Amino acid sequence: MTIQEQNIAIMKETDAFLEGHFLLTSGRHSGGYCQCAKLLRFPDKAAKVLSTVVDQIKDLGITKVCGPAMGGVIVSYEIARQLGTESIFTERKDGEMQLRRGFTVGAGDKILITEDVVTTGKSTMETVKVLESMGAQVIGVACIVDRRSGSDCVLPFPVYSAVRLDIPNYLPEECPLCKEGKLELVKPGSRENPTTK
Repeated sequence: MTIQEQNIAIMKETDAFLEGHFLLTSGRHSGGYCQCAKLLRFPDKAAKVLSTVVDQIKDLGITKVCGPAMGGVIVSYEIARQLGTESIFTERKDGEMQLRRGFTVGAGDKILITEDVVTTGKSTMETVKVLESMGAQVIGVACIVDRRSGSDCVLPFPVYSAVRLDIPNYLPEECPLCKEGKLELVKPGSRENPTTK
């Protein structure tokens, strides 16, 4: 069994991988959804899955790990714990991603951004903008699940993941699941107003 297969098995065991008809945070539709919060309920299992990411990044000279709230916060904490470095997070205030709570970054910081799932890269790039505006260098993104497909999400740095899934996602007007009309559309994510921006 490959590392990816082991990690997927743990996700299925914890009900972190779902199949159905889902409204993603991006506003797109999909037949599969990774609810990583279900994995993160179990610190020992999450640590095991994320250790496979840490193995890929441990020699990058990371000074801080930053996870966008909400999905990236626990991932940031666990990866930083395994690396022995500082964990911080960005969060939205008045619809804008910000670094708050007295967290600081600056020149000389080599920062790894963490996510639970990367699909479109929206929150990742919002966080990059915040950190780079403060002089920090973003060197990559780490996630539990990398589910980018095609040209939907091209990031300007490496992505390190525990699991790489190619689950198609669709604009609402092009969704075959909507056209079939058999499965109710479910919004499992945390963001209130998904958009296709």
